[in-house]
Amino acid sequence: MPNILMQTEFHVERFIISKMTTRKRSGSGSKRQLKEKVVQIYESFFKGEDLTQNNPTFWDEFFLLKPKVSHLEAEIQKLTNEQLLSLKENINTLFAQCIDALSHEHHIGVVYAMQTLCVLVSAIYRKTSMESGFDVINILVGFDIAEEKMQQLLTYCNEFLTGDMPDSLKALCLKLLLVLVTGTENVSQNTLLEYIMVTSLFESLMQLLCDTSTRQLHGHDVVLLLTLLVNYRKHEAANPYIVKLSILDDELALNGYGQVITSSLTDFCRQYTAQHSEMQNASWLSSLTNMVGNMFISEEGGVRTQQIRANNALLLALYEAIHLNRNFITTLAQTQTDTSAPPSPSNTLNAAHPTPDLSNVPIIDIMAQPSNLLVTFFQYCSIVMQDTKTEASANTVKLCFLILSCIAEDQYANSIMHDVNLTFKVQLHRLPMRHRKLVTERTSPSQPLASTLLDLLVEFIMSHMMKKLPMELYLHCIGVIHRILCYQKRCRVRLNYQWKDLWTALITLLRFLVQNENNLTKKMNIFNLSLHVVNIFNLFITYGDTFLPTPGSYDELYYEIIRMNQVFDNVYSMALRYTTNGGEFKDNAQKLNNSLINVRAIIKHFSPKIEQWLTSQNLSTPTEDQILDVVRKNYDSLTLKLQDSLDQYERYSEKPKHAAFFTNMVRSVVGDTRQHIQFASVDVHVFLQDFSCIS
Repeated sequence: MPNILMQTEFHVERFIISKMTTRKRSGSGSKRQLKEKVVQIYESFFKGEDLTQNNPTFWDEFFLLKPKVSHLEAEIQKLTNEQLLSLKENINTLFAQCIDALSHEHHIGVVYAMQTLCVLVSAIYRKTSMESGFDVINILVGFDIAEEKMQQLLTYCNEFLTGDMPDSLKALCLKLLLVLVTGTENVSQNTLLEYIMVTSLFESLMQLLCDTSTRQLHGHDVVLLLTLLVNYRKHEAANPYIVKLSILDDELALNGYGQVITSSLTDFCRQYTAQHSEMQNASWLSSLTNMVGNMFISEEGGVRTQQIRANNALLLALYEAIHLNRNFITTLAQTQTDTSAPPSPSNTLNAAHPTPDLSNVPIIDIMAQPSNLLVTFFQYCSIVMQDTKTEASANTVKLCFLILSCIAEDQYANSIMHDVNLTFKVQLHRLPMRHRKLVTERTSPSQPLASTLLDLLVEFIMSHMMKKLPMELYLHCIGVIHRILCYQKRCRVRLNYQWKDLWTALITLLRFLVQNENNLTKKMNIFNLSLHVVNIFNLFITYGDTFLPTPGSYDELYYEIIRMNQVFDNVYSMALRYTTNGGEFKDNAQKLNNSLINVRAIIKHFSPKIEQWLTSQNLSTPTEDQILDVVRKNYDSLTLKLQDSLDQYERYSEKPKHAAFFTNMVRSVVGDTRQHIQFASVDVHVFLQDFSCIS
């Protein structure tokens, strides 16, 4: 059967191409260059000729000719504005005939019609975007028949995606839809999407995600397409894709959606781990320069690899699902078993070097451990959070933090992360830094995911104290910590965590802010960040007895505050200067000093007690246990002020604070997607083979 189909297609095309023309001979040579029939047709068509006048079967024959993508694009791009307008009817006819050909009796005609549509739509979008005053709907379809033809096209798309059709045709159909959706840089200005809002593709896309085989083949494009559709005029008008995604409760579809994201992020983490392990045997300096260079420096000198950039689309998809659909939270901790990565932009971290052979790399295969989307996402965050130096990389990290904020606000997500019976081993990667020894990274012990998340946040705090301080990212980081603590306080959850690591990181941050006050205050409000940090300590001081794992943990909190009293004194002195001298930070400085009242009361109360005890014991350097003993014996005489709203926070809202950020992120994803849509090369034999298998 396949041989018969292929022979039929070959003879049909051979018959149609029988009439060839020759180009003028150049120079004195006698060699003739043949011009294919389809190229002749393109040239005649865009000269305004009516090719059907003497050939009533022209369109049937045309769609049996293999499209020449580059020639068709070139013919459209070289049109002047006047020519484009004068050829509107011809272009409308070509568009309409492409749609009609989707019911062509020859399978190859359907494929070629779909490919021609991809080229035509893409080229017209590109042409009209460069010129003002052109409406893409009118030029491409024509206002009078636009609704009818777009509904017809989308009906065919739904049939192809859900019917018993070859996977190669489904893939080409998804490519066409991505061409339509990414036609304009700002997806909300793409007026053609109004028709996709009316004739829904949502159910067809969900059906592809529910089936394991179609998800593995088409999952990436499906999730990408859905994410872009969700962002169409999301704050301006009713968007049915937002509504349907927010109420989706089909467990198979939700799991499929999550597995697509998990699969791509897992693939990236595997490759990063392999490259990182290869560098472990190098010298410290070599490791530092090569790791940062190879992992993050791209050809254009930006900081963000091709795959991190490509994965932003999946991070955006993860954000939309978590933000819109509470049912999706249940999939975050479900063990993932679908390990086959769907087709997506190359996961190569460094295109100049082949992917390392994982079988020969002596690393702990964290992927062999029980895993889920949260585990994978935390590991992925530990990689991308290492770099914040460019706007692009900082935006990726911000997106990660906004996802973490949504997770940390959700009651069910918190219950999952704090469940002591639900533990995972997660490999968090650390940024090589001059002031700390480069250690061989090991998989963390099996622990609740809340502990892993806190480890991730502590690492971010410790590794980004630089002159160009990423202030917004620090505020998001502290905000996530605050949300976790509020959950623990509210639900009286005692997480068995090394809280001293967090306290040390926060105190180190405060010390950095004080030491770099002169430089930082010229650019940013360090008092607001300091206030948030101090209020984390206030939350521990006021409510720590309800969520710290042991009474000894509460004692250790006081010990750290007393031991590092000089840092808190310096923060107070710094804020006092700005409160006294006035200026733009006066009010923030005053709030900061007010927040320090209990910290300073602890220091003021215990310091003389300790000095008095040391004198009585004739000691100068007490041990930690001795100090802790003094603290325990003097709690009763300590007076603290009850501070309001320590366990309250402003719940996350995308609009208005982050609306512009997401508009730009979606714009970036649209641009990247448009560059990587591949519809130029169609393997006819693959399509015919697929059709014959179904027949």
